[in-house]
Amino acid sequence: MDFASDNTAGASQRILDAILAANAGPAAAYGADSFSAKATELLSEVFEKEIACFLVATGTASNALALGAICPPFGAVFCHQESHIMEDECGAPEMFTAGAKLVGIPGHAGKIGGEDLAATIAAFPRGAVKQVQPAALSLSQATESGTLYSCEEISDLAAIAHGAGLEVHMDGARFANALVALPCKPADMSWRAGVDVLSFGATKNGALACEAVIFFDPAKASSLPYQRKRSGHTLSKGRFLGAQMVAYLEDGHWLGLAKTANAHAVRLAQGLAEAPGVRIVWPRQANEIFAILPRRTDTALKAAGALYYEWSSRRFDAGIAAPAQDEVFVRLVTSFATLSSDVERFVAIAQGRA
Repeated sequence: MDFASDNTAGASQRILDAILAANAGPAAAYGADSFSAKATELLSEVFEKEIACFLVATGTASNALALGAICPPFGAVFCHQESHIMEDECGAPEMFTAGAKLVGIPGHAGKIGGEDLAATIAAFPRGAVKQVQPAALSLSQATESGTLYSCEEISDLAAIAHGAGLEVHMDGARFANALVALPCKPADMSWRAGVDVLSFGATKNGALACEAVIFFDPAKASSLPYQRKRSGHTLSKGRFLGAQMVAYLEDGHWLGLAKTANAHAVRLAQGLAEAPGVRIVWPRQANEIFAILPRRTDTALKAAGALYYEWSSRRFDAGIAAPAQDEVFVRLVTSFATLSSDVERFVAIAQGRA
């Protein structure tokens, strides 16, 4: 019963098989291989647009490189105050931008609101030498609270950002889970809504280690080949990244993996909502569930071997009652590899039936 993270799941067999197949014989080095070229071609088809694509092995590299390309050292990146780039990447965005400032914005359930964004941008007037200059907006889809921006919400926020001269970045570590949950087209959740550069995640959804930095205007990607190399993220055997991405995308494999993960989360959330004393903090929208458990339930689940993370109650919005002394706030994440039997056992224990 491992619900700690979708990072704890292995890779899909189809992607592992593709890596083995790519291992046969030589291939051009440093991303000049046919697999990487095919990955870019498939991503262009998925997003219905010619793109510039740069494959890397980690989500942190993807986010940091993307922001480094669109934000100068004296710039500001506006993001949610609990976003992954703000709290979980050890200063990588600041390092890859050579010193840009991340400016956190509060918002309900992990989402930035239009009024808050506009007010924050206004607090950083252009030309004020004593302040960093507005450069980028970064949105997480799904958010760190497991919630989703609708395509309309992304479009509205991007319009505010573009109106202030900012570029728009999307951290799409769980892009597939968000996409199948809404549902909508990849283009509608990205460049058609105003996203300029996307960190397109595959690792959490079945890849071994593969992410893509996607520029929807290839002209804006001119610095990326050098930044990726300088940062140590240009793999000499880049074919193994390309092979992963090709297998991930072909025949809609990525969407099937995400649908499976989300379906397990639906069942888990339904079961927990019916468990005595359990409170669901934010609506489940993709493959993450945030819940407050009675401590006795938490104890019983852990005694049975269940794995999940306790979460910080400082993330609560106004109006949500924090955990009491006898309660625990937790995050549960499902993946393509989650077993239905584990979900049912977890639910049965939470409901006091096992």
